[in-house]
Amino acid sequence: MTELAVSETAPDVPVPGPFLVHELLAEAVRAVPDGAAVRDAVGRWTYGELDRTSRAFGVWLDARGLRPGDRLVVQASSRRDLVAMFYGAVSRGVVFVPLNPGMKPFHLQSVLANAEPALVIVSGPTAPRLREMSPAPVHELGDIWPAVTALAERDVSAPPVVVRPDDIAVLIYTSGSTAAPKAVICPHAQVTFATRALVDALGYRTDDVVFCRFPLSWDYGLYKVLLTCLGRGELVLADEESDLMLLGRMRQTGATVVPIVPSLAQMIVSLARRDPDGLPPVRMFTNTGAALPPATIRALRDLFPGVRVVRQFGQTECKRVSVMPPSEDDSRPDSVGLPLPGTRVLILDEDGSELPSGRTGEIVVTGPHVMPGYWRDPEQTARSFRRDPRTGRLRLHTGDYGSLDEDGYLYFEGRRDDMFKRKGIRMSTVEIEAAAMDVPGVRAAAVVPPADGADLALVVEADDLEPHAVLRALAGRLEPAKVPAVCRVVAVMPLTGHGKNARRELAALVRGDAR
Repeated sequence: MTELAVSETAPDVPVPGPFLVHELLAEAVRAVPDGAAVRDAVGRWTYGELDRTSRAFGVWLDARGLRPGDRLVVQASSRRDLVAMFYGAVSRGVVFVPLNPGMKPFHLQSVLANAEPALVIVSGPTAPRLREMSPAPVHELGDIWPAVTALAERDVSAPPVVVRPDDIAVLIYTSGSTAAPKAVICPHAQVTFATRALVDALGYRTDDVVFCRFPLSWDYGLYKVLLTCLGRGELVLADEESDLMLLGRMRQTGATVVPIVPSLAQMIVSLARRDPDGLPPVRMFTNTGAALPPATIRALRDLFPGVRVVRQFGQTECKRVSVMPPSEDDSRPDSVGLPLPGTRVLILDEDGSELPSGRTGEIVVTGPHVMPGYWRDPEQTARSFRRDPRTGRLRLHTGDYGSLDEDGYLYFEGRRDDMFKRKGIRMSTVEIEAAAMDVPGVRAAAVVPPADGADLALVVEADDLEPHAVLRALAGRLEPAKVPAVCRVVAVMPLTGHGKNARRELAALVRGDAR
């Protein structure tokens, strides 16, 4: 295995290996085979057990004819078996495509058409519908897992295959500026570089217990598998844990690192205030998805003495842009930190010229973590992934806006008008409006993103529809976080002189202050 390489997306600096996702697990097995690797609500695996199970799953895939480059779609809960499937698939060169268990048929159909999987694995009630939609074989997880377990007990491995650093490891479907989810292409080299850079920036330790509340279909959850593995710690998968049992489960597992979004942070604060005795030994909260309110940060520090509350900023298209060093978590409160080690952030004006410190422009990222684009979407790829006109290297144009100070710390200031985050999840007005237009009787739809304390709202043009009926219909088409809190039904949609949705009038309409 080559230990050094030079990435085309970064300055000419050596990048340390390993460069393959499954090699991260192999190294952990060599170092701590009996160390605790991953735990869920029903059990725990050591690194050795995780390795045997992932290799067994690779044998199972091989027997079904999957070959390097084939896509494996998995829609299942975030449990130990999903981690084994992830490592087992990528070790065979198979592209792992995790889907949120909450993804509804409205989006599943477009994802299946785009991914063209060779095989689909599902757990839960969507299996019959997936069989109707998918041209590829669909297996229920509960039906196949006894066979995988039996193979693991025999400690078997499939014949070796060639997997290269620039081969695709994962397709992560994310909301964006299109109505249907689009897949970020995540090659082995970029994923492993981002993993190493984040472990370096965050300081994961061998005694860490990382408590992950998020699905592995979201990169924030999936990378916890890799960060914990590289740090040789233990991952606790708690996506299915009851909200009321959350703090008790953190205490029971001895959680030391807890990834959060603002809504989860506030839940932890509320639970800890009601039961302040015997809190878990959390040493670090890492936040992304949206900015943490200062009051929440203060409450976490008061309740968990000595804890670091680390601010981060990023996109799936490069995993992470910046991290505030944990030792500086209480400094520069408006900053989202420093660029990842080995990467660079530029602030560009509308003409593509680099702006000096303190000036606001588009955040543009270069480095070995920048992904190559979107799967089978050249138009969107060309818009976001562009070549530096001077060096020819690939740059990610995030569409987000901010500035750098004289010391290189990044300050995030806003997003494209049609994109926003709610409950820590990135989504777009286009996506929600497309789902609303799919509701019978809706002639037009416009989304008003959350702002100034007001929640996500929807305005639809229709005749005989009640707002609650529209929201109920959307609940069958969208994930819960993407369903608006408020709906207004109007006879005629307010438009500008150019025929576009009149955003100001719409905002006034749903917020009750129309004049």
